[in-house]
Amino acid sequence: MTELWTLIKYLILGLFQGFTEPIPISSSGHIVILKNLFDLEIKGLSFEILVNFGSLIAVLLIFRHDIIRLVKNGVIYITKRDEKAKGDFQFILFLIIATIPTGILGLLFEDIISETLSKPIVVGYTLLLTGAALWVIRNLRGRKNDGDIRVKDALIVGFAQAVALVPGISRSGATIVAAMLVGMKQETALRFSFLLYIPVSLGITMLSFTDIITDPNFDAMAIPYLIAFMASIVASFYALKWFINVMAKGNLKYFAFYCFIVGILVILFI
Repeated sequence: MTELWTLIKYLILGLFQGFTEPIPISSSGHIVILKNLFDLEIKGLSFEILVNFGSLIAVLLIFRHDIIRLVKNGVIYITKRDEKAKGDFQFILFLIIATIPTGILGLLFEDIISETLSKPIVVGYTLLLTGAALWVIRNLRGRKNDGDIRVKDALIVGFAQAVALVPGISRSGATIVAAMLVGMKQETALRFSFLLYIPVSLGITMLSFTDIITDPNFDAMAIPYLIAFMASIVASFYALKWFINVMAKGNLKYFAFYCFIVGILVILFI
């Protein structure tokens, strides 16, 4: 019975991580809250890496047409200097530029974030911060399309993603807020945010692959981890499709309300 309950806990963790990764309410914050509620001490980073990789698979599936077009046109521009493909080539460069702040700050402050800031009380306050940011941009309607993005815009969004390394600060929320504050249309902000998630998540997975292999707890926890991984793929896929529709309707204020409510509850009771 204990083993079954453990599997159920990891299934719930995978579902929550997957569902909350694409939407602006912080997956890392919810994992911290659930681990506290379930009294789970997950040693090492294998679990976080696997469930985030599950979310990455979902993002790749949904944005596959954009990815194929960008790669194809990027190669065409590099090899043939076709001006029609220049916009997509520049979009790729801006994604690379926006990835740099997260990579640098992640390497510098990973230990501080994982050891000092991964506490429920911190998550409570950072959820309130996420909610406030979403509330500020709830009615913004930008003018910038993919071809209007500049280096400054990419760096601002990149630094916003780096701030989201702190649990409770939503990655998608921070990047979409920053993108809309610099004037991007909602559709462009959403696309840039989730295509930006790909190199960061892929890089973390590749760099941490040896950590998974050498994790002494991995063999014993392989089945729970696998269940959480599969749950993360499914939940992320459907959550992202739903969130795309929500963004199209401009209903970000409801996510702000959610962050306010959960943040206050966490501060008061956990």
